[in-house]
Amino acid sequence: MHVGALRLELRLRAVHSLKEKRHVVKSLASHLDRTFGVAVAEVDHQELWQRSTLGVAAVAPQPSQLDRILHSVQRAVRERDDVELLGSDITYLETNG
Repeated sequence: MHVGALRLELRLRAVHSLKEKRHVVKSLASHLDRTFGVAVAEVDHQELWQRSTLGVAAVAPQPSQLDRILHSVQRAVRERDDVELLGSDITYLETNG
C-alpha cells in the first residue's frame, strides 16, 4: 500500500463572500472525490474569501499509480477556470507492508 498527500494552494477567482467560497470549495472537493477517488479537506485559509488550501489524500497499490493519481489531481485543478493554482507539493508516506 502506498499513501500520498497533496497540498494545493489556491486563489479563488470571482469569489466575494465566504458563502461563495464554500460553494466553490465544496464543488471542487466533490469533483476530485468523484473523479479520482481521493479524500479532500480544506486545511488552511478558512477565514479568507479568495484563498484556500486543500489537502488531498490518496492510497494506491503501486507507487506509479499513486503518482498518476496525484499528478492528475494537480492537472485537473490547474485546468479549472474558477481557481488559480498558486502552489502545490506532494508528500509520500512510508508504509510497512
